[in-house]
Amino acid sequence: MEFGRVEPNEIEQIDFSLPLDGEQTKRTLKGKAAKDPKFFVGCAKWGRKEWLNLIYPPKTKEKDFLGEYVNHFNSIELNAVFYGIPKEEQILKWKEMADKRADFLFCPKFSRGITHIKRLNNAQAETDLYLKAISAFGDKLGPCFLQLGDNFGPKNLPVLESYLESLPRDFNLFLEVRHEEWFANADDRKALFSMLADLKVGAAITDASGRRDCLHMELPTPKAFIRFVGNGGKFLESSDMKRVDDWVERLADWIDKGLEEIYFFLHQHDESDTPLIADYTIEQFNQKLGSKLPRIKFLGKQGGLFD
Repeated sequence: MEFGRVEPNEIEQIDFSLPLDGEQTKRTLKGKAAKDPKFFVGCAKWGRKEWLNLIYPPKTKEKDFLGEYVNHFNSIELNAVFYGIPKEEQILKWKEMADKRADFLFCPKFSRGITHIKRLNNAQAETDLYLKAISAFGDKLGPCFLQLGDNFGPKNLPVLESYLESLPRDFNLFLEVRHEEWFANADDRKALFSMLADLKVGAAITDASGRRDCLHMELPTPKAFIRFVGNGGKFLESSDMKRVDDWVERLADWIDKGLEEIYFFLHQHDESDTPLIADYTIEQFNQKLGSKLPRIKFLGKQGGLFD
């Protein structure tokens, strides 16, 4: 993942501390502690050759990567759909490969034809195709993820609101915005997250080195969808793991205040590191948040790499 990437010599100068809760979060999370919050941890793609000999057996064919991925994770932020809407038969094949894990969820990203080309304008035909296609996931369909480009700013709020209102009322959705003005202007920020709360649409939070403003800490719904972008390499233990620790502390506080669902997706600029930080995340979630997620099964090792 290239979004928010900085040069290695800049990383140690960045303040990675999590901001205070946003005003919308304070309005959303004011109830009793969630009794049985749901936890989903995953990555953005399963087709990573870097994971051969790490978590995929060395002779695994690419067509079988998803079947191996499901052995380790209970969800995926499905970026593949962004580049084109798959045919129903393709989605049914993916679903069949994931059926062996009862709790597995696909979280498909909206296609770029809707979000980046049409920019939500006159996109009903494309949206209908998207909704029809992803319905083939059936009980394996998790929340969907609508990402807007960094040129889609607050002046487009009426377009965004109209589009969200056109979606099915029970549609499980998280929105990510990237234009800097959504976060820089207090009135624009409030208008966006209040509107999402009214429509019961979640807000994706992206924790990336070079875009700390996207770490907005606003929860319009009692659900968190976090896109964690680590730096990996020599920063895996010195920085990334500490950042995960901070997230665990914040999530514990949110659960105490009523957070019901957590979707935590790991990205690394060098994807060979992703299973490593994912396993550490699962370990911390299990120990400190009470999740019961299976640890990543690294080839040739018992338990995780950080035991």
